[in-house]
Amino acid sequence: MNRRDFFRNTGAATLAAALPVATLAQEPAPGGERRHPKVRTPNGWTLPHQVVDGVKVFHLVAEQIEHEFAPGTRAKCWGYNGSTPGPTIEVDEGDRVRIYVTNRLPEHTTIHWHGIDLPSGMDGVGGLTQPHIKPGETYEYEFTLKQHGTHMYHPHADEMVQMAVGMMGLFIIHPREPEPEPIDRDYAILLHNWALHPGTWRPDPSVMTEFDLWTFNSKVFPAIEPLVARSGERVRIRVANLSMHEHPIHMHGPRFWVTGGDGGRWPRNLWRTEVTEIVGVGQTRDLEFIAQAGDWAFHCHKSHHTMNAMGHEVPNTLGVDQRGIEAEIRKMLPGYMAMGEHGMAEHQDHTDMGHMPGPENTLPMMMGKGPFGNLEMGGMFSVIKVRDDLAPGDYRDPGWYRHPSGTVAQCVSRDPDFGNPVRRAPLPPAHAPVSTAKPGGHEHH
Repeated sequence: MNRRDFFRNTGAATLAAALPVATLAQEPAPGGERRHPKVRTPNGWTLPHQVVDGVKVFHLVAEQIEHEFAPGTRAKCWGYNGSTPGPTIEVDEGDRVRIYVTNRLPEHTTIHWHGIDLPSGMDGVGGLTQPHIKPGETYEYEFTLKQHGTHMYHPHADEMVQMAVGMMGLFIIHPREPEPEPIDRDYAILLHNWALHPGTWRPDPSVMTEFDLWTFNSKVFPAIEPLVARSGERVRIRVANLSMHEHPIHMHGPRFWVTGGDGGRWPRNLWRTEVTEIVGVGQTRDLEFIAQAGDWAFHCHKSHHTMNAMGHEVPNTLGVDQRGIEAEIRKMLPGYMAMGEHGMAEHQDHTDMGHMPGPENTLPMMMGKGPFGNLEMGGMFSVIKVRDDLAPGDYRDPGWYRHPSGTVAQCVSRDPDFGNPVRRAPLPPAHAPVSTAKPGGHEHH
């Protein structure tokens, strides 16, 4: 059945025709002035809606898609309306919303509105609060939004598979009243992890901890769009986590205030300043800061979460002279190159030059070029780019920061014995006793 037949046979054609594709997701407040900036989802988009008899009407379609994590790696994923994450739903406190969910997947699904106060029957837990949405069916959810904050949506049917292959999205509710600290730019990022084994094209839902790709809005660095702001603007970054790990999200440069979570914006006396904030599984956090000029890294602080595909349970090669091993392996694998004796800093140079290409559809572990050389990053990494001369509402990438003269760290010597730094004395040589114990039973343990 093609798409035209599907809509004709299921009666969804009438519904689709009723929903314009170009309606703005958020109207200005009475008087013509927008009370809140429109949320920007880097690499993502916002779902249009139509207002019918005072109700904001949205339409989500659960379907298989082809997704690109970064140029060089694609996968057959599941998402909503052609993307993973699905489009961001952006509404206001007090709105009445009606959301149609059409299932174009090969199995049943539901949709759970994560963290939203609504009638139990609208909560989307398959088998508990509603029947499953079978392939080809469209369900209608309708409720009034009694809160504000950063929330999410995801399936609550065959959850392990459907979330592992990309079914998730953001649900942002603005407060009814203007915020006491007006926000100039409002970003939203959804964290996730993927097990896309080297040389394969479908995420593996059976993997629970050892993932290959760590993503902001289903993209890995360097494909993640920068977060752009003008100096002095108040910026909010909403971070939500539907991965299988907690993530310490770290921002370089100015400290930020943690101003909200799943329950909405916190009272001011609960705000706290941080430079790293852990976002737990199933949680959201709102981070706000005053933008300062520069290029500032923004990333998860688990170092393997800022890498792309890498080997797991590989023997430690650090400090190991591999010349003899390399020659032996080359007899079976011509072109093999031993690495890791002195660290992995050479990795990106080799992969950029095309040495030892990895399996098809697999990204190098380290990627990205900056104004001073290799960035050696991947995964959950992006850059906050703040400029003095940026126009309000301009989200275009301004390029690399031009540092004022005298404000960049510089090389002052290439002599390793330079200066007279205070150093601790090295440890004496180790004389570990050689064990002479013979293997035996455990009767004395």
